[in-house]
Amino acid sequence: MSPDLALQQALLAHLRADPALAALLGDPPRIHDAPPQARVFPHLVFGRAETRPWGGLDGEGLEHALTLTCLSHFDGAEEAKAVIAAVRARLHGADLALDGHRLVNLRVAYADVFRAPDWRPVVGVVRLRAVTEPL
Repeated sequence: MSPDLALQQALLAHLRADPALAALLGDPPRIHDAPPQARVFPHLVFGRAETRPWGGLDGEGLEHALTLTCLSHFDGAEEAKAVIAAVRARLHGADLALDGHRLVNLRVAYADVFRAPDWRPVVGVVRLRAVTEPL
C-alpha cells in the first residue's frame, strides 16, 4: 500500500473512533474522502494531499501535507470551531499504526475558521504535516 493511502486510512479510522467527533458530526461521524452526495452538515472532508521526499538517513521517508475541511451551516462559527478543535486534539502528536509504513510524526501545522464568500457555509480548515518511512 502506498504511504499516502496508508496515512489517510489511519487518519480516517482514528478520527471516526473519536467520541467527541461522533458527538459533533453524527454517529457514525460524517467524515469523507470526497464531498458527499447527500450534503448533511456539519461534515469533514479530506482535501488536498501533498507528498515530497523527506531527507532521512536512508532517503526513503516522505513528508505529507494534508488538508481537512469542515463545512457547517450553523448560524455562527461555533460549530466549525468545535469540530476543528476536536480534530486538533485528536490528531496532534497522535501515534498511528500505518499499513507497511511507520509514522515518524504527526502535527497540526495550521487551522482556520472563516465564512465562505457567500456567507454560507462556515468553513474550518486543518492542515496536517506528517512524516512517514517504510517499515
